[in-house]
This record gives sequence, structure tokens and C-alpha cells, in this order.
Amino acid sequence: MLIAAAVCPHPPLLVPEVTGADGPGADELRRLRAACREAVAVLLGAAPDLLVVVGGAGHTGEYPPAAGGSLRDFAVPFAVGPDPVLPLSLTIGKWLLARAAPAGPPAAWWGIASGAATADCLNLGEKLAALAPRVALLAMGDGPGRRARGVPGAIDPGADRYDAQVTAALAAADPGLLAALDPRRDEELFVAGRAAWQVLAGAAARGAFTADLHYAAAPLEVSYYVATWVRAHQAH
Repeated sequence: MLIAAAVCPHPPLLVPEVTGADGPGADELRRLRAACREAVAVLLGAAPDLLVVVGGAGHTGEYPPAAGGSLRDFAVPFAVGPDPVLPLSLTIGKWLLARAAPAGPPAAWWGIASGAATADCLNLGEKLAALAPRVALLAMGDGPGRRARGVPGAIDPGADRYDAQVTAALAAADPGLLAALDPRRDEELFVAGRAAWQVLAGAAARGAFTADLHYAAAPLEVSYYVATWVRAHQAH
């Protein structure tokens, strides 16, 4: 049963070694990192039997618990874990958890194909929520990145509407709104998180949750969201 969930983004810039202490947007990145730390702390504070991390990947499947990842594709000499096979989303997830709780609860690592159909995402979420009596889910994903590929600072109504739908869903712990996201917008808006959020929707379909939206902004023209959901009877 899902008892808690968190949503975090997965830009390489979350890792301080990528930007240095005073890189571009340092203050905003510190806010984002702090929000992610807070969200992971909420997950761990729920005392799960199993922590499941899910993020976009080339294919849907489970990775070995000892799998690691690296940022070599971004020309950054950074790695986490001994076997760098994880996709970017799970690499950043592993980094977040390693910083928060090196000896935390057992974890399962799942990639979800970035173009996966909504029904497949929901089904996987339901399956993951049933893996243990107390499951916590960390869904890694970025919002629209189209602004970063156009004119910096330009108005983008499509991205703004998408942001509004995702932030409303996360702030209200509404899995139905996440399930309603259109996979066809992924490529158009350069969204890297839709599939993982819909896995969350499937995992949270049964039960009521309280929500906290820790962060929602578009530094460097890419939308990032950080949120936590806690099953209502677990909330303090």
C-alpha cells in the first residue's frame, strides 16, 4: 500500500559538482535542492518497508538494487554507485537518497519508458504500490522544457497550461489530474516526467492523501516541481 510519495526533478544541475558553488542561478538551485531534501525527508519519515524510485528511461523495467549511474553523457566526472547503468532520472534519484540516508530502507529502482501509454503507467503504479505493506514512492521527472529551446523569457501558453495542470494535481494530491495528462504533449513540450507522474497516479488511486507543494518554478526555462503526498491517516 502506498503510504507516501514525492515528486522531484532530475536535472544534472541538482548535483553541486556540476555547477560549483556560484554557478548560474546558484540561489535558485539552492532553493530547489533544499526542497528536494525536504521531500525525501518526508518519504523517509513515513517509515516505509520499501522505497520505490521510478523515472523515465529508454524502456520499462526494474534495475538491480546495486546499480549506479553517472553524468558522463553530460561531460561531468560524477558517478553514484559502482555500476553506472541507470538512466539520468534514477541517477539523480540515487544521489538524492544517498545524501539523505545512505543506510535507508530497501529500495526498488524502476525505469518507465518515456513514451509509455497512460494505461501502462497506471498499471505499473498499482503494481508497485502492492509490493509491500508500506510503500513510499519517489517519482523523478521534469516539466516542460520547450521554453529553453525557444527565445529565453518568451511567453509560452502551452507550457504554462501544462504547468498549471501539473501543479494543481500535485498541490491537491489528485491522481486523476495526473492521469489526464496527454502523452502526445511530451514531445511537443519536451516533458520528461509525465510517465513517472502517471505511475504515481496509479499507485495513489486508492486512498486519500494530504499534499504539500514544496517548489514549482522554471529556472533556466525548464519547469521543475517538488511535492509530497502522505496518506491521510499517516499525516501528523
